[in-house]
Amino acid sequence: MKKIIILIPIYNDWESLIKLLDEINKTVENKKDYEFKCIVVNDSSTINQPKLSKPFNIKSLKIINMKENRGHARCNAFGLKYIDKNEIYDYLILMDGDGEDRPEEIKSLLDKISESPRVSVVAKRAKRSEGELFKFLYQAHKIITFIFTGKKINFGYFSCLTKRDVNILIKQASLWNNYSGSVKKHLDSYNEIESIRGYRYFGPSKMTLLNLVIHSFSIISVFKYTVFLRSTFMIIILSFLTKILGSNTIIFQILIVFFNLLIFIVSMRENEKAFFNSDKNVRDETNV
Repeated sequence: MKKIIILIPIYNDWESLIKLLDEINKTVENKKDYEFKCIVVNDSSTINQPKLSKPFNIKSLKIINMKENRGHARCNAFGLKYIDKNEIYDYLILMDGDGEDRPEEIKSLLDKISESPRVSVVAKRAKRSEGELFKFLYQAHKIITFIFTGKKINFGYFSCLTKRDVNILIKQASLWNNYSGSVKKHLDSYNEIESIRGYRYFGPSKMTLLNLVIHSFSIISVFKYTVFLRSTFMIIILSFLTKILGSNTIIFQILIVFFNLLIFIVSMRENEKAFFNSDKNVRDETNV
């Protein structure tokens, strides 16, 4: 029987977590070849935790309460490191706790794993539920990412990792900054499933336009040296186009330099010491 741990970061969204656990319980009901555990990382919520019940089809439910709020990405980074050190498992599923990662798609992740047991699986966004402006900007983010990194990244946290790949990722400081960029950079291969981004169970989406920009920059910053190299070539090429573009050449070059400066600033989030000492931020652990 394969052992699977589902990692869920939470900040104040307890109502959604209760519904999510119920939906996961229904989804895994007939998956008799797997043993499921859930680990919830409470990112120092300001709303008191309600009474939780362990779902029937989940062997155990653990809540890890953090002392200080570190953000979604770092909760996941800590969670991977914690699980690899303290738990016995074969696969690790990462998912949001608000319903936007649809629990019914866990079946698709497991089906793909059963086809290739040694290869991790990511959920590629085939369809999004946000407004048209957000969708447009998200497409722009993917194009810019490809131009400056040469990488096509169309997935987020929702994924199923092998134990081997978890062990690779937790050795990378970039994981403290961004998950999907780290997966793309450090894993040799992974499989994909098509995923439809769901709607939040309660309240508005937390992925604002500002958060999208920060998210985009954090992905790109994982490949900062590639970005700097490609930008250098762009600036040189633009120098040869002065007669065609005129003064616009200087404007484009300044924008590229400014973009690189922003990427460098964001890349400073890769704090290896903070990542490797992240377990010191744990206040307590409770088993439900």
